[in-house]
Amino acid sequence: MLHSALINVMVKAARRAGRSLKRDLGEVENLQVSLKGPANFVTMADRRAEEMLHSDLTKARPGYGFIGEEGGNRVGDDKSHTWIVDPLDGTTNFLHGIPQFAISIGLQREGTMIAGLIYNPANDDLYIAERGKGAFLNDQRLRVAGRRNLNECVIACGLPHIGRGDLELSRVEMAEIQAKVAGLRRFGAASLDMAFVASGRLDGYWERNLQPWDMAAGQIIVREAGGIVSGIAGDDDPLKTGNVICGNEFVHAELVKILKPLGK
Repeated sequence: MLHSALINVMVKAARRAGRSLKRDLGEVENLQVSLKGPANFVTMADRRAEEMLHSDLTKARPGYGFIGEEGGNRVGDDKSHTWIVDPLDGTTNFLHGIPQFAISIGLQREGTMIAGLIYNPANDDLYIAERGKGAFLNDQRLRVAGRRNLNECVIACGLPHIGRGDLELSRVEMAEIQAKVAGLRRFGAASLDMAFVASGRLDGYWERNLQPWDMAAGQIIVREAGGIVSGIAGDDDPLKTGNVICGNEFVHAELVKILKPLGK
């Protein structure tokens, strides 16, 4: 499949950083027996991947801004374009040798997401989307699932953990959703949860307290696959609120109806 020059730049950068992460995953799996664990090693792997991505993307598109999980906001001369990058989404999974993690690259132009890529080096799944051109997994066109009834749907969520998030609100939300769906899942990588919604593997997904780099690529991939993405309010921008709900129009509307009143 022929990609645009922009997508080719993103794919090339992601695959190079992905090769590094895949090698590091092998090392992490060997370090599980250590009492200290592989945390420091994973931090270095995360930073190394981000520097690779920054180097490759900046070389290909000089002047674009760059927001990364590790390096923060690096302002470029071109004020209209910004890369929003998570070099290792699903760090805890990676830390434990669980092959559910991804590189996430989004490109924003004047506040609008125009391209996105999510790549899992462990299984070589590559999700891409460009505004107005559709979404693809390994060159196969994506569409969100068509289910309209929550009782037939599998929904993913985030689960707050020690030191992060509102545990009580999470328990209330899960109790409400669990009673209405066919299955509830927690996979541990927001970008891949959104990619799974885009590919129809999941019917919907919600999570609170995320960062822009967790969702930037996923937002455009879901939308280009025919899905709806918003914050918990239903009409807000998840990149600004840090909260996200996505699914087809019916599932999205049902999740908003359930979750919006609970967060007040």
